[in-house]
Amino acid sequence: MSKPKPIDVLFEDRVWTLFYNLGIKTLSGDRGAKLRVNSAENSPNSQVDFIGIDEDVAICVECKTANEFKKDLRFQEKLGVLLAKKRPFAEAINADHPSAVKRNIAVVMFTWNLIISESDKKRAEAEKIILLDEKDLAYYELLYSHIGEAAKYQILGDIFPGKQIPGLRIRVPSLQTKFGGHRCYTFAIKPEYLLKVAFVSHRSKGRGSDVTTYQRMIKKSRLKKIREYISDDGVFPTNIVLNIENSKYVRFDIGKQEGDSEGGRFGWLTLEPTYKSAWIIDGQHRLFAYSGHPRASTSYLSVVAFENMPGNVQAKLFVDINHEQKSVKRSLLDELWAELHWDSEDPEKRIRAVISKAIQGLGDNPETPFYGRILLADGEKTETTCISLSSVLGALDKSGFYIINTKRDIPTYGALWGADNEAIVKRTQHVLNAWFLKIAERSNGWWNIGAGDGGGLAMNDGVTVCINVLRSCLEHFEKLGVRLVNLSDEELTEKISPFADILGTELGNFTEGRRRDFRALRGGQGQSFGTRSCQEIIHSKMPDFDPPGLSEFITTKKAGTNDDGRKLIERIEQTIQGIILQMLKQEFKGAVDAWWFNGVPGPVRKKVDDRINENDGKHGGREQNFDIIHYKEIVKYNWDLFEQLLGYGKGGKEKKTDWFNEVNTLRNIVMHPSKQQYLTLDQVERLKQLDSWIQDVSNGRSTQPTDSSDCEAPATEQ
Repeated sequence: MSKPKPIDVLFEDRVWTLFYNLGIKTLSGDRGAKLRVNSAENSPNSQVDFIGIDEDVAICVECKTANEFKKDLRFQEKLGVLLAKKRPFAEAINADHPSAVKRNIAVVMFTWNLIISESDKKRAEAEKIILLDEKDLAYYELLYSHIGEAAKYQILGDIFPGKQIPGLRIRVPSLQTKFGGHRCYTFAIKPEYLLKVAFVSHRSKGRGSDVTTYQRMIKKSRLKKIREYISDDGVFPTNIVLNIENSKYVRFDIGKQEGDSEGGRFGWLTLEPTYKSAWIIDGQHRLFAYSGHPRASTSYLSVVAFENMPGNVQAKLFVDINHEQKSVKRSLLDELWAELHWDSEDPEKRIRAVISKAIQGLGDNPETPFYGRILLADGEKTETTCISLSSVLGALDKSGFYIINTKRDIPTYGALWGADNEAIVKRTQHVLNAWFLKIAERSNGWWNIGAGDGGGLAMNDGVTVCINVLRSCLEHFEKLGVRLVNLSDEELTEKISPFADILGTELGNFTEGRRRDFRALRGGQGQSFGTRSCQEIIHSKMPDFDPPGLSEFITTKKAGTNDDGRKLIERIEQTIQGIILQMLKQEFKGAVDAWWFNGVPGPVRKKVDDRINENDGKHGGREQNFDIIHYKEIVKYNWDLFEQLLGYGKGGKEKKTDWFNEVNTLRNIVMHPSKQQYLTLDQVERLKQLDSWIQDVSNGRSTQPTDSSDCEAPATEQ
């Protein structure tokens, strides 16, 4: 028979086991350790859960639990008790466990099921007490299962963040050079040392998505093969490439130079780093394969170390090396952005990093509709995994979500802003999960299809449209004077819930035909139309919801502008054809085809003949297979002949023939109804103006127009 351990015993055992597995050299046992409160012989003892002592550090660990998730009203008191143990612990370590290099001391409290207030967290931070919870413990356990004992230095990096460790000081011969304008050092070093300072995830404290970073960038199967290669006396002729995060960790003393020093300078490199201070750009598998390997302390690796290289340059170098390509793959950069700019001082870069991390977390969370649907750079696209990180990031990285505007360097924060990066990630995930969960549940199975036959909602364009509509809902409340940033996560999702209900229900009622039309809305213009259509759905149920531009969109649809525009364009095109062909045949007399060979540019002749051949002449001969843009090229080719007739407005040849482009742009809208775009009333008016002018030209009443303003392309605002 067996019975479960009490929660406090279970939790302490898990924490102790983690430290044991990570290879902390000395651990107390038998349910705790005793500390003398002072140096007096009759000093009373103080109990701690356990202590861990390693070469360069000593850690005092306390574990606090509750049987159910709740706020600990006596947490301040517990912090005070633990703080009182810090000095006796340091004195005991120095007295009973002396070392050649002074150890760094830390006091850590692991908690389970405890809600810790912000004030308690701030006090712990001020007193340098490290707080870790059950999620952190699970993270470190997973990390250990993936990279082995090297995970020790990741947790030590979180316990001693940014703290230089005297025991990590090392001096090695090195060559200092520059690569791409960035200072770098070449040297050889033992893997045992490099594992202490290297890291892959840029986060200051881990969560589950960081394990994904390690799993994605360090493949376990490959580690195993490389470990076998090391055991078989294999050598690595190529460099480990890394970036030392801070210049204060580096000092270079120039040595005696012999010969030409243009290629570099020889000297001695002194490193005084922290744990997790060197990001691995290339060579992750070669290095982490040494984790726990007996040869980690005897082998040497060749290293090229950059000093304080900017994050975007690190990302590009990573991609160029690992993917052997000249152009940076955008999707991988978007993933790396979360790692490289998490702590950036540039708010735009930091926000983009936070968004990237939030999206990746949604894809990893089985409780969200995005689980298994976010396509990462090295992932395989399937009917389900088809929503790119870049598309969602692009939809969220717009004004309104995080920063509404900035005046005199003072930002007005948007609905998804939070107290810190972690809070913003949590809020972003909470709101997106609530919004899309409603849509997915009410979509009548459409969301689940993904990119499969009949799908289109849970794809890049569909998700972007839904995010655009969410933004307009948030802006609706801001316009009413509601400061959404001041609401809790739950209060915010309660505000938007009715909008998601309406949108999801209507999308779920789409017929197969409407689903096909929705899926056909591709790119910026398609997303714009889809956004307006979904806004119109909500507006029909909630008339007060009226985003800027929606009324004009609805009016334009009802006005039948495309029918009017199509008639005008067809008449303009027929009139242009008549004018140009008549003039060419008059100018180039003689042979029947003289106008064709002498008046039509060679590239246009080829395109027209190719079209005739493709259609087997079913759409007529040469005169019937010109496009509007072809007419423009003919006019430019015979500019002396046509300038006075078909040159519109002022300027040179290009400027005066730009009206052909205007007509062609509008023609593409009215002749392709599947795109579901509509001419504006102003665009129809512009076509009327051009038609009136071209009819005057045809009837011999050619006059230069007084208004040569350009016709704008269809609006793409959302």
